[in-house]
Amino acid sequence: MRRFLGLLLCLLGLALPALGEEAPAAESFPPREYDFTHRAYRSYDSETLKYRIETFTVKGCRCYLTKVWMQDPARQIRKAASEWKKNIKLPKEMAAAVPGAALAINGSGYWSPVYPDVPENYPGAVEDYFYTPWGSLTVTDGEVFRNLEELPYCGLTLEADGLHMYTGESTEKVLSANPSQTWCFRDGCPMLRGTEVLTPEEWPFAEAKARRTVIARADRNNYLILSVSNEGRAGLTLHEVNEFFLNHLETEWVYDLDGGPSSALLARRKGARKMSRIMGGGAKDIDIMAFTELPESEN
Repeated sequence: MRRFLGLLLCLLGLALPALGEEAPAAESFPPREYDFTHRAYRSYDSETLKYRIETFTVKGCRCYLTKVWMQDPARQIRKAASEWKKNIKLPKEMAAAVPGAALAINGSGYWSPVYPDVPENYPGAVEDYFYTPWGSLTVTDGEVFRNLEELPYCGLTLEADGLHMYTGESTEKVLSANPSQTWCFRDGCPMLRGTEVLTPEEWPFAEAKARRTVIARADRNNYLILSVSNEGRAGLTLHEVNEFFLNHLETEWVYDLDGGPSSALLARRKGARKMSRIMGGGAKDIDIMAFTELPESEN
């Protein structure tokens, strides 16, 4: 009997630690290799962050495709923003405020006195939205600046396993995922979910040629950024961008960030202290998305 009790206690002692163990971490993917590849314009290689900027033309328009890999996107994707309802800033100024930023792009679309265009179903006066991002939800560094609970959210969030795209969920559901950051633009800016086209077919905004910043998730560690310039031609339509991704790259989703004059692609050479402009970046904006290395103490 004593032997049986002793054996039972030993088995329980082995089982109890397992009961208290945390859930296994999300699967980590290595840097992805893509069939679509062109000449490298700029590259960056470290243990926790890698990017490769390639340049080519699409329909006669100069484009840049940035292939990004991060060890832990939740800690390496950062948002920098201008002061709420205050003057907007240049992307390079906001990127300088992010320690260790090696790559940065423009972020959310925003309302201004020149282009108010606030939808009629948004509560409050138009002036309440000047110099703030589009969308029903704004979160920066975990702080909620706007939550229009009655309006669905279309945009990006940064969560524990990286970037996510929402196509019309309630803000309550979005907030339940504990996002640390959000980036948003118009409700038609979610473009692809797998191979499903989400862009409205007859939408003047999607049919106009323009400079653009489009981001896509390949998996939780790998992302793609298509920066469309107006070199050669006036830019690309969202439908043409969809065609490019469907023909050349496999993604979980594709989303259009703010574009036009706000488009920006900034990069820093390894060992350099300052970012340089690859494309755009000459117009002020409301926020950016930056990519950093993990501090050595967190590797």
